[in-house]
Amino acid sequence: MKKQKVFVGLSGGVDSSVAALRLKRAGYDVTGVFIKVWHPDFLVCNWEAERLDAMRAAAHLDIPFLTCDAEAAYRDEVAKYFISEYIAGRTPNPDVMCNKHVKFGAFIDFAKEHGADYIATGHYAQKKVIDGDEYLCRGVDSGKDQSYFLYSLTKEQLAYALLPVGNETKVNIRKEAAKARLPVAFKKDSQGVCFLGHIDIKEFISHYTDLKVGDVLNKAGEKIGTHEGALIYTVGQRHGFTISTKDDSKEPYYVVSKNIFTNTIVVSQHKPKIEAQDTLFLTGSILRHKLAIGDFYQVQTRYRQEPFSAQLLSVAFDQIEIKITKQTEAVAKGQSCVLYQDELCLGGGIIS
Repeated sequence: MKKQKVFVGLSGGVDSSVAALRLKRAGYDVTGVFIKVWHPDFLVCNWEAERLDAMRAAAHLDIPFLTCDAEAAYRDEVAKYFISEYIAGRTPNPDVMCNKHVKFGAFIDFAKEHGADYIATGHYAQKKVIDGDEYLCRGVDSGKDQSYFLYSLTKEQLAYALLPVGNETKVNIRKEAAKARLPVAFKKDSQGVCFLGHIDIKEFISHYTDLKVGDVLNKAGEKIGTHEGALIYTVGQRHGFTISTKDDSKEPYYVVSKNIFTNTIVVSQHKPKIEAQDTLFLTGSILRHKLAIGDFYQVQTRYRQEPFSAQLLSVAFDQIEIKITKQTEAVAKGQSCVLYQDELCLGGGIIS
């Protein structure tokens, strides 16, 4: 029988390299593909070094190597979204959009054009068959689980994808890479925004809009300091602004709210919380199967957050309403809220 052809998104890191290794050992016809994306002219970029590492991994595995040009998809669907959300006063989640439109969007299109049966990535998440349907599930490594960033994938995108490392821990993946003498076995994990890495939000956003110094207020409305532009702050942030009033307690201040029209942020020495019985509205929601109104689910509003319980109040078109059942960390508008039932990722939406 003809081997099934798989295009593996080789990022130049250890996870995607082991994904390719595992698939080759499993008998697939594997091709390594480096996904090239858009980068702004003012940002130092090391994509050539990453592509070289990906090429080295492909050469070591003795598999073909291609480059997928996803520059337009990243610029139009990720970068523009990232910038416009900040300008609108919300906190974006570019990794979610990158996975939806680039890694499982433009890359899938590229793979299909070249006759591939599947794509594969190094994400720490699993795809399981439940009652005859495929569902996205958490990765085995709870500290690395990336299902939160993949919640928006459609059933069609998920069906075309393989997730070869999600059933293993990161520690063991590195051991597997070292045993196979992969050249990236001990390379550090990438951090920061999807493909862009660590960026200074103030410096990045200042290229697309004017940031003006504004007032930091306490909850009584009194000026106690200054900030560098209300757009770039998010609820819960505890740095990037200056407190000018004397404070002997030395306790940190947290952003509890912001007003982009008055260019002010409000801070408090108490971490902002959302209370039990508060409701959240999620727009642009994607659900993988029917949920029961009134039932309780686990919820995450940011990556690596300890899940908390919420009750489903309503589902209408692309909007979900949930009720928080205990006090938890405050959430930022624009961030993703993802629903789970144990390991099963049910979907989610954008907090509005």
